[in-house]
Amino acid sequence: MAPRYYWKGYLKLSLVTCPVAMTPATSESEKVRFHTLNRDTGNRVVSQYIDSVTGKPVKGENEAKGYARGENDYVILTDDDLDRVALDTVKTIDIEKFVAADSIEWVYLEKPHYLMPDDAVGNEAFAVIRDAMKADKVVGVSKLVMGRRERAVILEPRDEGIILWSLRFGDEVRPEESYFEDIVDDADPDLVPLVQKLIKQKSARWSTNMVSDPIQTSLLKLIEEKKKLLKPKKAAKGRAAPAEPASNVVNIMDALKKSLEADLKGRKAG
Repeated sequence: MAPRYYWKGYLKLSLVTCPVAMTPATSESEKVRFHTLNRDTGNRVVSQYIDSVTGKPVKGENEAKGYARGENDYVILTDDDLDRVALDTVKTIDIEKFVAADSIEWVYLEKPHYLMPDDAVGNEAFAVIRDAMKADKVVGVSKLVMGRRERAVILEPRDEGIILWSLRFGDEVRPEESYFEDIVDDADPDLVPLVQKLIKQKSARWSTNMVSDPIQTSLLKLIEEKKKLLKPKKAAKGRAAPAEPASNVVNIMDALKKSLEADLKGRKAG
């Protein structure tokens, strides 16, 4: 099945231009989604835009954007009006600058997209730009209109393609100093080797299984049970009272030693 592209346009660096296509690198289509139903009839509930004065539903062709200039007073903008103010960045990713690949803080990275050539003619230009960025260990900085807003983006070479990251606006990022400045740096140097040993014991190769969603798995299991019309089991009577939670006040050295011992026992048992 051919991929569906979110956006098509041009990648431009000075006089070098090539047609490209882009699609989101992540998807939420596999998530369990629910419809809102009328419990009495079993029918789906639909939402509608309602005129706040007349109380009547508004047809899609009559919907428009409105900018408030006063109470109940709006400047109306149609889709045609919005299209007339479209920027060049609607269809062109013009690389303006290059910065060191490791100089952009992770907190500014918002959403990744796969960028690839859109036809065979543009393959060479695309590959040259990609490989030059790889060789110099830099990423390209540009702008692109996404969702009617111009966003800053970076282009990161990855394997045979390019990852385009949309970036958060500067005023969306909270400075970490405001939250970390009161943390006292009083770690006991005698404890650090124990933590390092524990880290070594628990080190493993990265796997996508580490980011599985147990709630989604449980939901799917529940849905399958409902499909089969299985009645839920009755709770057993006389269930024992839950044990009192252990105290949170612990000796860090003892806790680390116990963690190391428990991890070693677990490995031997496995």
